[in-house]
Amino acid sequence: MKLEDLPIRDDLRGRTPYGAPQIDVPVRLNTNENPYGPSASLVAELAEAVRGVTADLNRYPDRDALDLRRELAAYLGHGLAAEQVWAANGSNEVLQQILQAFGGHGRAAMGFEPSYSMHPIITTGASTEWISGAREDDFGIDPGKAVAAIEEHRPDVVFLTSPNNPTGTALGPEVIARIVEAAPGMVVVDEAYFEFARTGTPSALTLLPDNPRLIVTRTMSKAFAMAGTRLGYLAAHPAVVEALLLVRLPYHLSTLTQTAARVALAHRAELLGAVDALRAERDAIVDWLRARGLKVADSDANFVLFGLFPDRRAVWQGLLDRGVLIREVGPPGWLRVSIGTTEEMAAFRAALEEIL
Repeated sequence: MKLEDLPIRDDLRGRTPYGAPQIDVPVRLNTNENPYGPSASLVAELAEAVRGVTADLNRYPDRDALDLRRELAAYLGHGLAAEQVWAANGSNEVLQQILQAFGGHGRAAMGFEPSYSMHPIITTGASTEWISGAREDDFGIDPGKAVAAIEEHRPDVVFLTSPNNPTGTALGPEVIARIVEAAPGMVVVDEAYFEFARTGTPSALTLLPDNPRLIVTRTMSKAFAMAGTRLGYLAAHPAVVEALLLVRLPYHLSTLTQTAARVALAHRAELLGAVDALRAERDAIVDWLRARGLKVADSDANFVLFGLFPDRRAVWQGLLDRGVLIREVGPPGWLRVSIGTTEEMAAFRAALEEIL
Protein backbone atom coordinates (compact mmCIF):
# COMPACT_ATOMS: atom_id res chain seq x y z
CA MET A 1 0.00 0.00 0.00
CA LYS A 2 1.14 3.55 -0.77
CA LEU A 3 0.20 6.85 0.81
CA GLU A 4 -2.09 7.70 -2.09
CA ASP A 5 -4.03 4.50 -1.45
CA LEU A 6 -5.07 5.66 2.02
CA PRO A 7 -8.32 7.61 2.58
CA ILE A 8 -6.54 10.80 3.69
CA ARG A 9 -8.20 14.19 3.33
CA ASP A 10 -8.29 15.53 -0.22
CA ASP A 11 -6.57 18.77 0.79
CA LEU A 12 -3.55 16.79 2.02
CA ARG A 13 -3.04 14.78 -1.17
CA GLY A 14 0.10 15.65 -3.10
CA ARG A 15 1.67 17.55 -0.23
CA THR A 16 5.10 16.89 1.23
CA PRO A 17 6.04 17.07 4.93
CA TYR A 18 8.04 19.98 6.32
CA GLY A 19 11.68 19.37 7.03
CA ALA A 20 15.14 20.76 6.48
CA PRO A 21 17.67 18.18 5.22
CA GLN A 22 19.26 16.24 8.08
CA ILE A 23 22.74 15.46 6.73
CA ASP A 24 25.73 14.56 8.87
CA VAL A 25 28.40 17.06 7.82
CA PRO A 26 31.14 18.90 9.76
CA VAL A 27 29.40 22.30 9.54
CA ARG A 28 25.59 22.48 9.86
CA LEU A 29 24.25 25.97 9.25
CA ASN A 30 20.73 25.20 8.01
CA THR A 31 18.29 25.14 10.95
CA ASN A 32 18.97 28.42 12.80
CA GLU A 33 19.98 26.80 16.08
CA ASN A 34 22.17 28.56 18.61
CA PRO A 35 25.54 26.82 18.08
CA TYR A 36 26.62 27.35 21.69
CA GLY A 37 25.16 24.70 24.00
CA PRO A 38 24.81 24.86 27.78
CA SER A 39 27.93 24.77 29.94
CA ALA A 40 28.99 21.64 31.81
CA SER A 41 27.79 23.16 35.07
CA LEU A 42 24.38 23.96 33.62
CA VAL A 43 24.12 20.48 32.12
CA ALA A 44 24.79 19.08 35.59
CA GLU A 45 22.12 21.32 37.11
CA LEU A 46 19.63 20.31 34.42
CA ALA A 47 20.35 16.66 35.12
CA GLU A 48 19.89 17.18 38.85
CA ALA A 49 16.59 19.01 38.35
CA VAL A 50 15.29 16.24 36.09
CA ARG A 51 16.47 13.63 38.58
CA GLY A 52 14.50 15.45 41.25
CA VAL A 53 11.19 14.96 39.45
CA THR A 54 11.64 11.42 38.16
CA ALA A 55 10.19 9.86 41.30
CA ASP A 56 6.84 11.43 40.37
CA LEU A 57 6.80 10.46 36.69
CA ASN A 58 4.00 8.02 37.44
CA ARG A 59 1.85 11.13 37.96
CA TYR A 60 0.63 13.49 35.27
CA PRO A 61 2.41 16.87 34.96
CA ASP A 62 0.91 20.18 36.01
CA ARG A 63 -1.78 20.37 33.36
CA ASP A 64 -1.62 24.16 33.04
CA ALA A 65 2.14 24.61 33.69
CA LEU A 66 1.42 27.46 36.08
CA ASP A 67 4.90 27.84 37.58
CA LEU A 68 6.50 27.83 34.15
CA ARG A 69 4.02 30.41 32.86
CA ARG A 70 4.73 32.70 35.80
CA GLU A 71 8.44 32.54 35.07
CA LEU A 72 7.92 33.09 31.33
CA ALA A 73 5.81 36.15 32.11
CA ALA A 74 8.57 37.50 34.36
CA TYR A 75 11.12 36.94 31.58
CA LEU A 76 9.00 38.75 28.97
CA GLY A 77 8.30 41.71 31.27
CA HIS A 78 5.88 44.36 29.95
CA GLY A 79 3.76 43.86 33.06
CA LEU A 80 2.60 40.42 31.91
CA ALA A 81 1.06 37.91 34.33
CA ALA A 82 0.84 34.13 34.16
CA GLU A 83 -2.75 34.20 32.86
CA GLN A 84 -1.53 36.10 29.80
CA VAL A 85 1.07 33.46 28.88
CA TRP A 86 0.65 29.99 27.42
CA ALA A 87 3.26 27.31 26.63
CA ALA A 88 3.37 24.19 24.48
CA ASN A 89 5.75 21.81 22.70
CA GLY A 90 7.59 24.29 20.53
CA SER A 91 6.06 27.39 18.99
CA ASN A 92 4.64 25.20 16.23
CA GLU A 93 2.24 23.56 18.69
CA VAL A 94 1.31 27.01 19.95
CA LEU A 95 0.49 28.03 16.37
CA GLN A 96 -1.48 24.83 15.83
CA GLN A 97 -3.57 25.47 18.92
CA ILE A 98 -4.27 29.02 17.75
CA LEU A 99 -5.59 27.69 14.45
CA GLN A 100 -7.62 25.00 16.18
CA ALA A 101 -9.29 27.68 18.27
CA PHE A 102 -9.67 30.48 15.73
CA GLY A 103 -9.44 28.72 12.37
CA GLY A 104 -11.14 25.62 11.02
CA HIS A 105 -13.56 24.66 8.26
CA GLY A 106 -14.95 27.70 6.46
CA ARG A 107 -12.33 30.01 7.95
CA ALA A 108 -9.12 31.44 6.50
CA ALA A 109 -5.64 32.53 7.57
CA MET A 110 -3.38 34.98 5.75
CA GLY A 111 0.37 35.45 5.73
CA PHE A 112 2.76 37.66 3.79
CA GLU A 113 5.29 35.60 1.86
CA PRO A 114 8.09 34.70 1.62
CA SER A 115 7.77 33.80 5.27
CA TYR A 116 7.85 30.82 7.64
CA SER A 117 6.80 27.81 5.59
CA MET A 118 5.12 26.10 8.55
CA HIS A 119 2.40 28.76 8.72
CA PRO A 120 0.54 27.49 5.62
CA ILE A 121 1.32 23.87 6.51
CA ILE A 122 -0.19 24.17 9.99
CA THR A 123 -3.08 26.17 8.55
CA THR A 124 -3.95 23.43 6.07
CA GLY A 125 -3.57 20.78 8.77
CA ALA A 126 -6.17 22.68 10.79
CA SER A 127 -8.65 22.57 7.86
CA THR A 128 -8.26 26.29 7.33
CA GLU A 129 -7.89 28.06 3.98
CA TRP A 130 -4.50 29.68 3.38
CA ILE A 131 -4.36 33.10 1.68
CA SER A 132 -0.96 34.30 0.54
CA GLY A 133 -0.19 38.00 0.70
CA ALA A 134 2.98 39.51 -0.75
CA ARG A 135 6.01 41.23 0.74
CA GLU A 136 7.87 44.05 -0.96
CA ASP A 137 11.17 43.72 -2.84
CA ASP A 138 13.04 44.52 0.39
CA PHE A 139 10.96 41.80 2.14
CA GLY A 140 9.11 44.33 4.28
CA ILE A 141 5.34 44.72 4.38
CA ASP A 142 3.60 47.77 2.90
CA PRO A 143 0.88 48.51 5.48
CA GLY A 144 -1.45 50.06 2.89
CA LYS A 145 -1.29 47.01 0.65
CA ALA A 146 -1.61 44.67 3.63
CA VAL A 147 -4.72 46.48 4.86
CA ALA A 148 -6.23 46.33 1.37
CA ALA A 149 -5.60 42.56 1.19
CA ILE A 150 -7.14 42.06 4.62
CA GLU A 151 -10.20 44.11 3.70
CA GLU A 152 -10.61 42.08 0.52
CA HIS A 153 -10.24 38.59 2.02
CA ARG A 154 -11.38 39.14 5.64
CA PRO A 155 -9.13 36.41 7.12
CA ASP A 156 -9.91 35.02 10.56
CA VAL A 157 -6.19 34.81 11.44
CA VAL A 158 -3.31 36.95 10.15
CA PHE A 159 0.29 35.79 10.56
CA LEU A 160 3.12 38.30 10.79
CA THR A 161 6.70 37.12 11.32
CA SER A 162 9.17 39.53 12.89
CA PRO A 163 12.04 38.97 12.42
CA ASN A 164 10.87 37.17 9.33
CA ASN A 165 12.06 33.71 8.36
CA PRO A 166 13.79 33.24 5.91
CA THR A 167 14.61 36.90 5.24
CA GLY A 168 15.45 38.22 8.73
CA THR A 169 13.28 41.30 8.25
CA ALA A 170 11.78 42.96 11.34
CA LEU A 171 8.48 44.86 11.26
CA GLY A 172 7.97 48.23 12.90
CA PRO A 173 5.20 48.50 15.51
CA GLU A 174 3.36 51.01 13.31
CA VAL A 175 2.99 48.37 10.58
CA ILE A 176 1.74 45.77 13.05
CA ALA A 177 -0.69 48.27 14.60
CA ARG A 178 -2.19 49.14 11.20
CA ILE A 179 -2.75 45.47 10.45
CA VAL A 180 -4.24 44.72 13.87
CA GLU A 181 -6.67 47.61 13.43
CA ALA A 182 -7.77 46.34 10.02
CA ALA A 183 -7.96 42.62 10.82
CA PRO A 184 -11.42 41.26 11.64
CA GLY A 185 -9.99 38.37 13.67
CA MET A 186 -6.76 37.41 15.40
CA VAL A 187 -3.29 38.69 14.51
CA VAL A 188 -0.32 36.47 15.40
CA VAL A 189 3.16 38.02 15.49
CA ASP A 190 5.71 35.22 15.39
CA GLU A 191 8.79 36.51 17.25
CA ALA A 192 10.80 33.27 17.31
CA TYR A 193 14.02 35.18 16.57
CA PHE A 194 13.34 38.39 18.47
CA GLU A 195 16.26 38.06 20.90
CA PHE A 196 18.63 38.43 17.92
CA ALA A 197 17.07 41.70 16.73
CA ARG A 198 19.30 44.73 16.54
CA THR A 199 19.35 47.01 19.57
CA GLY A 200 16.34 49.31 19.69
CA THR A 201 14.03 47.05 17.69
CA PRO A 202 10.67 47.13 19.55
CA SER A 203 8.69 43.97 20.26
CA ALA A 204 5.02 43.58 19.41
CA LEU A 205 4.58 42.95 23.14
CA THR A 206 4.38 46.75 23.50
CA LEU A 207 1.07 46.65 21.60
CA LEU A 208 -0.64 43.98 23.72
CA PRO A 209 -2.39 46.24 26.29
CA ASP A 210 -4.52 47.99 23.67
CA ASN A 211 -5.09 45.04 21.33
CA PRO A 212 -6.91 42.02 22.82
CA ARG A 213 -6.91 40.20 19.47
CA LEU A 214 -3.10 40.32 19.22
CA ILE A 215 -0.96 37.25 20.02
CA VAL A 216 2.85 37.30 20.25
CA THR A 217 4.63 33.94 20.04
CA ARG A 218 8.18 33.12 21.12
CA THR A 219 10.39 30.03 21.48
CA MET A 220 13.26 28.70 23.57
CA SER A 221 14.64 26.82 20.53
CA LYS A 222 16.71 29.68 19.11
CA ALA A 223 18.42 32.24 21.34
CA PHE A 224 17.97 30.09 24.47
CA ALA A 225 19.92 27.22 22.82
CA MET A 226 17.24 24.76 23.97
CA ALA A 227 15.92 23.43 20.65
CA GLY A 228 15.93 19.88 22.01
CA THR A 229 13.64 20.89 24.88
CA ARG A 230 10.77 21.84 22.51
CA LEU A 231 9.28 24.74 24.40
CA GLY A 232 7.30 27.50 22.70
CA TYR A 233 5.05 30.09 24.30
CA LEU A 234 2.84 33.09 23.66
CA ALA A 235 1.65 36.26 25.32
CA ALA A 236 -1.89 37.53 24.79
CA HIS A 237 -5.06 38.68 26.53
CA PRO A 238 -6.19 36.19 29.20
CA ALA A 239 -9.31 35.42 27.15
CA VAL A 240 -7.06 34.14 24.35
CA VAL A 241 -5.43 31.70 26.76
CA GLU A 242 -8.88 30.58 27.87
CA ALA A 243 -9.72 29.86 24.23
CA LEU A 244 -6.62 27.71 23.82
CA LEU A 245 -7.55 25.67 26.88
CA LEU A 246 -10.57 24.49 24.88
CA VAL A 247 -8.37 22.77 22.28
CA ARG A 248 -5.14 21.83 24.05
CA LEU A 249 -4.59 18.16 24.73
CA PRO A 250 -4.70 17.16 28.40
CA TYR A 251 -1.27 17.21 30.08
CA HIS A 252 0.32 18.24 26.78
CA LEU A 253 3.53 19.59 28.36
CA SER A 254 5.56 16.91 30.12
CA THR A 255 7.06 17.24 33.58
CA LEU A 256 10.53 16.88 32.05
CA THR A 257 9.93 19.67 29.53
CA GLN A 258 8.55 22.02 32.18
CA THR A 259 11.48 21.27 34.47
CA ALA A 260 14.14 21.84 31.79
CA ALA A 261 12.49 25.05 30.65
CA ARG A 262 12.36 26.44 34.20
CA VAL A 263 16.05 25.69 34.74
CA ALA A 264 16.83 27.41 31.44
CA LEU A 265 14.89 30.49 32.48
CA ALA A 266 16.74 30.60 35.79
CA HIS A 267 20.02 30.57 33.86
CA ARG A 268 18.99 32.80 31.00
CA ALA A 269 21.98 35.10 31.46
CA GLU A 270 24.28 32.22 30.51
CA LEU A 271 22.11 30.79 27.74
CA LEU A 272 21.53 34.18 26.13
CA GLY A 273 25.15 35.14 26.65
CA ALA A 274 26.14 34.25 23.09
CA VAL A 275 23.47 36.44 21.48
CA ASP A 276 25.70 39.52 21.18
CA ALA A 277 28.50 37.47 19.63
CA LEU A 278 26.08 35.90 17.14
CA ARG A 279 24.73 39.33 16.22
CA ALA A 280 28.27 40.56 15.57
CA GLU A 281 29.04 37.47 13.49
CA ARG A 282 25.81 38.02 11.53
CA ASP A 283 26.68 41.62 10.74
CA ALA A 284 30.19 40.60 9.75
CA ILE A 285 28.95 37.94 7.32
CA VAL A 286 26.52 40.44 5.80
CA ASP A 287 29.43 42.81 5.10
CA TRP A 288 31.60 39.96 3.79
CA LEU A 289 28.93 38.72 1.38
CA ARG A 290 28.18 42.21 0.09
CA ALA A 291 31.89 42.86 -0.44
CA ARG A 292 31.82 39.94 -2.88
CA GLY A 293 29.06 41.49 -4.94
CA LEU A 294 26.22 39.40 -3.54
CA LYS A 295 22.80 40.71 -2.62
CA VAL A 296 22.02 40.30 1.09
CA ALA A 297 18.80 40.98 2.97
CA ASP A 298 19.12 43.09 6.13
CA SER A 299 18.74 40.69 9.05
CA ASP A 300 17.53 40.97 12.63
CA ALA A 301 17.75 37.19 13.12
CA ASN A 302 20.53 34.62 13.52
CA PHE A 303 20.63 33.86 9.81
CA VAL A 304 21.26 35.69 6.57
CA LEU A 305 19.50 35.38 3.19
CA PHE A 306 21.85 35.98 0.28
CA GLY A 307 21.99 35.61 -3.52
CA LEU A 308 21.17 35.98 -6.28
CA PHE A 309 22.36 32.84 -8.05
CA PRO A 310 21.28 31.63 -11.51
CA ASP A 311 21.53 28.09 -10.13
CA ARG A 312 21.27 28.20 -6.35
CA ARG A 313 21.09 24.42 -6.18
CA ALA A 314 24.60 24.20 -7.63
CA VAL A 315 25.92 26.61 -4.98
CA TRP A 316 24.11 24.71 -2.20
CA GLN A 317 25.56 21.41 -3.48
CA GLY A 318 29.01 22.93 -3.84
CA LEU A 319 28.96 23.98 -0.19
CA LEU A 320 27.68 20.56 0.85
CA ASP A 321 30.50 18.88 -1.10
CA ARG A 322 32.88 20.96 1.01
CA GLY A 323 31.25 19.87 4.27
CA VAL A 324 29.01 22.92 4.83
CA LEU A 325 25.22 22.52 4.97
CA ILE A 326 23.05 25.62 4.53
CA ARG A 327 19.39 25.98 3.53
CA GLU A 328 17.99 26.17 0.03
CA VAL A 329 14.93 28.22 0.89
CA GLY A 330 13.24 31.50 0.06
CA PRO A 331 12.55 33.09 -3.31
CA PRO A 332 14.30 31.64 -6.39
CA GLY A 333 18.00 32.43 -6.49
CA TRP A 334 18.41 32.95 -2.73
CA LEU A 335 20.10 30.83 -0.05
CA ARG A 336 20.02 31.10 3.75
CA VAL A 337 22.93 30.54 6.10
CA SER A 338 22.50 30.22 9.87
CA ILE A 339 25.07 31.97 12.05
CA GLY A 340 27.37 29.44 13.67
CA THR A 341 30.55 29.57 15.70
CA THR A 342 33.52 31.62 14.55
CA GLU A 343 35.13 28.42 13.24
CA GLU A 344 31.98 27.35 11.40
CA MET A 345 31.60 30.74 9.73
CA ALA A 346 35.25 30.63 8.67
CA ALA A 347 34.57 27.26 7.04
CA PHE A 348 31.52 28.72 5.29
CA ARG A 349 33.54 31.67 3.97
CA ALA A 350 36.33 29.44 2.70
CA ALA A 351 33.91 27.08 0.95
CA LEU A 352 31.87 29.84 -0.66
CA GLU A 353 35.03 31.65 -1.75
CA GLU A 354 36.09 28.56 -3.68
CA ILE A 355 32.68 28.32 -5.37
CA LEU A 356 32.50 32.01 -6.25
